[in-house]
Amino acid sequence: MNTTDSIEKDQLRKDPSRFSIGDTVKVYMKIKEGEKERVQVFEGTVIRKKKGGSRASFTVRKVSYSVGVERIFPLHSPLIEKIEVVRQGKVRRSRLYYLRQLRGKGARIKRKGMVMAYGTEVEETATPEADTEEEGSPDPEAEQSQVQESDT
Repeated sequence: MNTTDSIEKDQLRKDPSRFSIGDTVKVYMKIKEGEKERVQVFEGTVIRKKKGGSRASFTVRKVSYSVGVERIFPLHSPLIEKIEVVRQGKVRRSRLYYLRQLRGKGARIKRKGMVMAYGTEVEETATPEADTEEEGSPDPEAEQSQVQESDT
């Protein structure tokens, strides 16, 4: 290991975020305004990742008020507080520059892991609507058995 590698190794993040191209991420960036310091969130789709040790970077694209905004973040910057993955995307490219020409629904990316094969079981989640229906409307068979008991 040469001297530049040893110097760069000290500057790398200790908690590398696991995200890939096509993921929707929230980047929490520290911004200093005067004496105050605050955290600004930039949410968008990762369209590029560039490797390179301490010089690694990634590009995030979002559409704000009908205008596409891209920002390049250094991956190992101390100004990045954290990177949160909101949604994982399923893409087959390493660079998503084609998203620049797409608008509206055409610019959407498929979600990873959402494809269901035929015959697979899906866990049912409790919804508030299902709970209220069960409480509000009694079982018809139970209602009939109560009527029969009252007749005798």
